[in-house]
Amino acid sequence: MKHFMLALQFLTVLPVKISSDIKEADYGKSLLFFPLAGLIIGGLICAPLFVFAFLPAMVRAAGILILSVFITGALHLDGFADTCDGFYASRTKEEALRIMRDPHCGVMAVVGVVCLLLFEFALLTNLSVSILWKTLLLMYAFSRWAMAFACYGSVYPRSEGKAKFFIENAHFQDIACGGISVFLLFLLLGGLSGIMVFGLAFIFVILFKKYAQKKIGGLSGDTLGATGELAQASVLFFAFLIL
Repeated sequence: MKHFMLALQFLTVLPVKISSDIKEADYGKSLLFFPLAGLIIGGLICAPLFVFAFLPAMVRAAGILILSVFITGALHLDGFADTCDGFYASRTKEEALRIMRDPHCGVMAVVGVVCLLLFEFALLTNLSVSILWKTLLLMYAFSRWAMAFACYGSVYPRSEGKAKFFIENAHFQDIACGGISVFLLFLLLGGLSGIMVFGLAFIFVILFKKYAQKKIGGLSGDTLGATGELAQASVLFFAFLIL
C-alpha cells in the first residue's frame, strides 16, 4: 500500500499522506503502481465527461485539459516546458541541464506547451464520447507507465534530485508487470486496434528516451515529465487515427 500511495503522491495532487518512513528503494517499487495511478487520473477525468456529455465538443475538450492540470498539478507539463527550453536552446549537456533547472520559462517552453495543448485540444474535440472515455483511460495509464519504463536502464545526469531515486531503483520485473497490465487494458478496451495504438505509442516513447539520453547523457526529472506528456499525446493521436 505504501508504494501505491507513493505513486499517487508523485503523480497527482491528491491529499495522500504516507505515515511510514520512505527509503530510496521504495521509489523504485512504486513504479509498479504508476499505471494504476494513471488509470485513477483517467477515471477522475472521465467521471464528469458523462455528466456533461451534452456540452459542445470544444467545451468538453477544454474541461478535460483543465481538469487534468488540476489533478496532476501540471508537474509533468512543467517538466515538458523545461525540456523544450533545455533541448532547443543549448548545444552541450551542461548547458541543457543548467537551462532546465532555471525557474524562468523561455520562448521554447511557452511555444512547446502551447503547441502540445493545442494538439491535444484538436484531437479531443474530434473524438466521440463513446471513444473518448476509453482513450482517456488508456492515455493516462500508458503515459504513467511510460515514465516508469523510461526510468529503467537510464542514468540520472545530476548528482541529486528526487527523480534519481526512481531511476536508480527501477527494476525490470516491476516495469514488465506494469507494461503487461497496460497492454491488457489496451486489448480490453480497444481490441486489435488497441494493440496497434499501444505498439505505435511505445515506439514513440523508445525514440524519445534514446533522444533524451543522447542529448543529456541520461534522464532527468524534467525529461521524465516530458516523457509522460509526449506519451499521453501519442496515445491520443494514434487512437484518433485507429480507434
